[in-house]
Amino acid sequence: MSETHATIRSGAPVFPPGRYGRRREPGRRRPVLAGLLALALAAVLGLVTVRLYQQYGDPEYDATVITYTGITDTQVLVDFRVTVPPGGSAVCVLRARDRAGAEVAREQVTVTARPGERHVTTQHRLATSGRAFIGEVLRCRPPT
Repeated sequence: MSETHATIRSGAPVFPPGRYGRRREPGRRRPVLAGLLALALAAVLGLVTVRLYQQYGDPEYDATVITYTGITDTQVLVDFRVTVPPGGSAVCVLRARDRAGAEVAREQVTVTARPGERHVTTQHRLATSGRAFIGEVLRCRPPT
């Protein structure tokens, strides 16, 4: 025999008493705690963003490889152009890789612009431990 309760809306499921355990009461919401956690997360993400931008994203120090030539078993000549603040200098990391992608040379080069100039075009010879396939500029940053 089934029970019909007068207080239950039509269409709502009726569970036999004791069969499925006690129904939970709706939990109390804590909007202040959720807001504080969201604010703390936003602050941490903001700090990480600023730190990564300072480390990798300075647009004043931009390098472009023009060409790499003079490839032998012991060297590669890398021509590159660096954008720096007017009259400033930069420390650039150059590397050469072989055909398989292994690094065969890495060197730091300091370039300095003439007073009032923002661009420095230079050529640097990288001494390699094997035959290079490509010469590249990994990054440029302010001198420390």
